[in-house]
Parts: sequence; C-alpha cells; structure tokens
Amino acid sequence: MKTDSHFLPVESPNRYFDPHLERESVKLLPGEYFATRRDVALVTVLGSCVAACLRDREQGIGGMNHFMLPRGSADAGPVSESARYGVHAMELLVNQLVRLGARRRNLEAKVFGGGNVVPGFTALNIGEANAKFVRTFLRAESIPVVAEDLQGTISRKVYFFPVSGRVLVRGIARTHNQTILEREVQYFERLRELPAGGQVEMFT
Repeated sequence: MKTDSHFLPVESPNRYFDPHLERESVKLLPGEYFATRRDVALVTVLGSCVAACLRDREQGIGGMNHFMLPRGSADAGPVSESARYGVHAMELLVNQLVRLGARRRNLEAKVFGGGNVVPGFTALNIGEANAKFVRTFLRAESIPVVAEDLQGTISRKVYFFPVSGRVLVRGIARTHNQTILEREVQYFERLRELPAGGQVEMFT
C-alpha cells in the first residue's frame, strides 16, 4: 500500500487503556486512520473534519479515519481536486480493512463530523464540503450508511467499537473547543499546501 506523510496509520503511542470503557483504546488525530480485528475502541474528536467508521458486518473487522478536504468548496464532487484527496483518505482505510480480511461487498459505514465550528471556515464551507464528500463517496462505492451525525455547529467525540459496530457520540460545548480548533486549523493549513489526491494502490 502506498501512502504519504499526511495520512498515517496509528502506531502504539496513541494506544491507551480507557478505564471507563474498560478496554484498550486507540486515539486518532487528524490525518490518521486505523483498522483492526480486535475488540478495541477507536476514539477521535471532530470539528470540521469527518470520521468514517467502516466495518465488515459479517466478520467484525472495522476501522476509522479522520480527515478534512484540503480546500473548502460547495462542489466536492468526484472530479474536484479536493475530492480526490478525500478519495485517497477513504481508500487507504478500505485497503487496510481488505488486507485484514474484510470484503468490500460486506462493508457498512457510520459517519460523523463536518460541523461549522472553526472561525473562518464557515465561509469556505469546510464542514459542509466534508459531509457532502463522504456521503457522495460511499454512495458511489455502494457502501451503505447505516448511521450518521453530520454538520451542525457542535464538535463531537466519537467512540467506535469495530467488533460490534456500536458507536457512542458525545457533543462538545463550544467552551471546550479550543484544542480541537487549534488542531484542525493547523491540519487545514498543512493541507492547503499539498497537491490534491495522492497515489494509492487498490485492493479488491
């Protein structure tokens, strides 16, 4: 699988034991993705970014990504430069799931995020473009969306349990948004300098 430095599989530093969930957990930051066969929790916090939680509904193999389109646009269709970057983000996760034994025809999705929470991003339609893209991609790939919580004006903390497919979503008040905002602004500024798309080797 070919990748680049702006989409990273999560390694051990982001693993921890969550005493409330009573299980090993993996925290995803912007630009990361993770897939597993194990009964762990995948955790991320979203503002304008989107997380797609994909799962083979027969085998319980699942994963999550956390990404943002590099350019805000009301038109995040399949042919736009910005959308090609999103396709890259999605296919990296799909490919990793397939490498673990998942079958594309068995995949289902739950998608979250895309809120208008970052000052200055509203005019660029960042959250709206991210939400529109992920819906369009999954529809084109015939991956059913079985649950979603997209757009709005709140940040979200998402807990995904790949083996069971269960998801917990907690809204985050604006007063606690500063770390999320700083992280996403820094991520967005890095993305603005990237060429769109990226190379990805497909698995079927």
